[in-house]
Amino acid sequence: MTARSQSDQLADHLRQVTAPGRVVTSGPQYEASRALWNGAVESRPGAVLHCADVSDVQAGVTAAREFGVPLSVRGGGHGWTGAAIADGGLVLDLSAMRRVTVDEDAGVADVQGGARAMDVARAAEAAGRIAVTGTSGSVGIVGFTLAGGYGPLGGRFGLGIDNVVAVDLVLADGSAVTADAEHEPELLWALRGGGGNFGVVTSVRVRVHPLSGGVADPTVLAGTILYPWEQASPVLKALGEQLPEVPDELTVTCGVFTGPAGTPLVYVAPTWCGDADTGRAAVDPFTRLGDPVMAQVGPTRMTETLAGTDTMAPAGRHVEVRPRSVPGLTDGVVDALVAGGDSLTSPMSAIYTHVLHGAAARVPVGDTAFAMRTPHMLVENVAAWQPGDDAALHRGWARARSDALASEALTGGYVNLLAADEQDQISHAYGPNRDRLLAAKRAYDPEGLFRATPLPRV
Repeated sequence: MTARSQSDQLADHLRQVTAPGRVVTSGPQYEASRALWNGAVESRPGAVLHCADVSDVQAGVTAAREFGVPLSVRGGGHGWTGAAIADGGLVLDLSAMRRVTVDEDAGVADVQGGARAMDVARAAEAAGRIAVTGTSGSVGIVGFTLAGGYGPLGGRFGLGIDNVVAVDLVLADGSAVTADAEHEPELLWALRGGGGNFGVVTSVRVRVHPLSGGVADPTVLAGTILYPWEQASPVLKALGEQLPEVPDELTVTCGVFTGPAGTPLVYVAPTWCGDADTGRAAVDPFTRLGDPVMAQVGPTRMTETLAGTDTMAPAGRHVEVRPRSVPGLTDGVVDALVAGGDSLTSPMSAIYTHVLHGAAARVPVGDTAFAMRTPHMLVENVAAWQPGDDAALHRGWARARSDALASEALTGGYVNLLAADEQDQISHAYGPNRDRLLAAKRAYDPEGLFRATPLPRV
C-alpha cells in the first residue's frame, strides 16, 4: 500500500464515521489548516479532521492507530517546530473547539482544547478574574499550559501547569478519560509538564483568580520601558541586580529588538498583579535603570497586552527559536545578549526572556513532571525573516546566540521551545522526574502515537 493510497483510505474511512465536511485533503480549508504561525513549516498532512466534539477526536485517534499513520494535533498552531502538522499523516484540527466557561463560585474555567490564550483571558476578565497565560493571545492555551506555561503572572500564581485542576483527553486506545486528583492522578502528574504526549486533550479545567482582596477588577499595572542601545550593558546589569529582590506580585522581563529607527533597543517589561496602591512604587525603579527613550507603564488588562504582542509577531514570517535557561542576568549572560543585539541579521529577529520566580519556584520538584523550579530566566533567541530571505543566515544567528549562552546555562531546557536536535537540553529537561515521566509514557502511550513535545531518549 503506497503512502498516498493509505491517506486516501484513511480519509474515506473518516468521512464515513464523521459528519460531512469534517475531513479535508485539499483545497482552501486544507491549506488554512496546515498553515502555522511559523511560515517556514512546509509539512503536508495526508488528511485533516476538523473536530467539533470528543467523538470526532476519538474517531481520529482510532483511525490513525488502525491505519498506522502519524498523528498530530493542531490547537493554536504556534509551536515553531511544526509538530502540529504530521507530514503525510492525520491532523486533528481543534480550532472549532474554543469554548471557555467560567465558574465564578469555584474560581475555575473549563477550556476546550482548541482555545487560544485570548479566549481564556477574555472569559476570565468578563467574570472579574484573571487567567495565567503567556504573552501572546493567539497561542493555544493547552499547549502553552501543559508543557509548563511561563508568563507575567507566574510570580504570584505560578506557572500555567500549577493552575491545572483537571484534564479531559482521549487516549491512544480511543477511550475518553478525565485526569484529576482522584481519577488517574499519575496521568495528571505526567500531563503537567509532559504536555500532549499522552493523548489528545479535549478540555482543561484551570484556576482563575481575583487580583486584590476579592475585588472583581482584573486590572494589572504593566507596560514597556525602552532604553537606548548604548546603555544596554549597564541597564541589563542593573536589572540583574534588582530581579532577585522583586516581590511575587511583580514579574519583570527584558530583551532586545530593533526599534523604529532601525537600531537595537533594550526593553524592560514589568507586570504588577498585586495591590494597586503599592504597584507604582514597585514598578518605578525599573524606569530608572538608565535614561529611557520611552516609559509607558500604566493600568491595563491582560487582553490588551496579549493583543499588543500578537501585533508585533504576526503569523506567516519564517521563524527559528533557540532557547536557553540561565540562572539570571549574570555578566556572561548580559554580554551574550548585547552581542546578540550587535549581530542581528534581521530587523524582525529579537531576544525575549521569561522569568520563573516566586510562587512558581516554591512548588516542590516532584509535584509536577516539570522539574525546573529553581528561580531562573528563559531566553528565547528568535530569528524571524520574510519568505525568500537567506534562511541559513538567520538560522545561524539564532543558533550562535544559543551557543553563546551555553556556558552560562542551566542543564535542561523548556521543551515547548526545543527542537528535536537539541538533545543536550532535552535529555535533562525533566531532571529527577525523567524516569517517572517515561514510565507514564510507556503506560499510557506504549506505541508512541502522540508526539507533542520532545521527550528524553530512553
